[in-house]
Amino acid sequence: MQETLEDFFRALRAAEIPVSPAEAIDAHITVDSVGYGDRTLLKDALCSALAKSSDEVVRFDDCFEMFFAREEFKGSGEGEGEGDGFDLDDADLQDFADTPLIDLLQQNDMEGLAEMMERAANAVGATQIRYVTQRGLLVRRILDQMGLRELEAAIRAQIQAAGEDGDGEGLREQLAEARQRLFEQARQYIDRQYELYARPAGEQLRQEFLAETPLSAVEQRDFDRMQRLVRKMAKKLATKYNRRRKHTRRGVLDVRRTLRRNMANDGIPFDTVWKQTKIERPRIVVICDVSRSVAAAARFLLMFLYSLNEVIAMLRAFAFSDHLVEISSIIEEREVESAIVEILERIGFRPTDYGQSLADFDEDYETALDRRTTIIMLGDGRTNNTDPRLDLFRKMHDRSKSVIWLNPEPETFWGTGDSEMDRYRPFCHVAKVCRTVQDLERIIDDVLKSYIRA
Repeated sequence: MQETLEDFFRALRAAEIPVSPAEAIDAHITVDSVGYGDRTLLKDALCSALAKSSDEVVRFDDCFEMFFAREEFKGSGEGEGEGDGFDLDDADLQDFADTPLIDLLQQNDMEGLAEMMERAANAVGATQIRYVTQRGLLVRRILDQMGLRELEAAIRAQIQAAGEDGDGEGLREQLAEARQRLFEQARQYIDRQYELYARPAGEQLRQEFLAETPLSAVEQRDFDRMQRLVRKMAKKLATKYNRRRKHTRRGVLDVRRTLRRNMANDGIPFDTVWKQTKIERPRIVVICDVSRSVAAAARFLLMFLYSLNEVIAMLRAFAFSDHLVEISSIIEEREVESAIVEILERIGFRPTDYGQSLADFDEDYETALDRRTTIIMLGDGRTNNTDPRLDLFRKMHDRSKSVIWLNPEPETFWGTGDSEMDRYRPFCHVAKVCRTVQDLERIIDDVLKSYIRA
């Protein structure tokens, strides 16, 4: 049973329920204590030992039910003409009478067939399935391990016998039906193994591919998957930075403060003071170009930042194309996904006018900036040959902690055509290409890291 538990732990890890070596040992001890006789007790005991949150409890329940399901060959005897067994009286088939598979089929032993299939699956490594294309191969290997070739030889022998004297047609049909049922049950078994072990790995590969896909090239069918990826990345950063605002760095003595505190003790350090790291909660102003060329990138940037609300003290978002409006209230009052659709319908997909948009910000929202604020600009810097208003952008630079410009275009395109990136760039603390969600995660990580002070 230890091998079964190890496979179960692999299935849990594939379902994003981490199982450490220590937790695996606890699970083994738990199983030794409660035994296997009561399915509900076993499930609850393992859940208590391995699931650590409400989300993990839900995933654990689904994984447990799928892993310990034994549906193969159940109900195979239902329906007319199925599961009745048969006799191998024909002289041409006596050579196959001692074949284990044919013997179980002859006796209609469904439990024996299910047990044989599980042993065969373990022998061919069915739990190591990784790709959907492996299913057909593994089905055939399982059935060959069970003795399918002997069954097929029996069918061929019966066909030949029927061709000579016309008898045995019913037995041949029974053998063919038994073969078909074996394939169906083996496919069902392999499909369950794929769901347990391979589908989560395939989803992870797909997410890794999307993380490196340009935001402008993400297809509509991948939006839901991309949104899950963005939230996952944001949660990782939130966990990383949402700690206590001060951390004592044990091992680094603050000599000056220690001496001051112990002046009443003639400088003898009875009461030591350790250096601390202070983490400020960021204040971020996001200004997104939602014109045709960068609307897709803006969608995921806003989603990413609003998923970080646990660690961002103040986040105000603005969107512009031919003019600028604040969109913070829209996103706060609605789900981010639906709010972004409304924003794009309201102001997106219009010709870009950076100069007018900067003027709108300077006139209506100048007070949003102070020396603790980081400005994140998302846009390609293409002004449609209008006045870029560099004076206003420089003013924003001087009033803020830092200005970070994220451009979805390759750097070789900056300054070409109507792009004013080369003129905006001197007033940016950071100007980087941001084409993928992976680039976005790395840049936001750097922004949050800049608010850590020793």
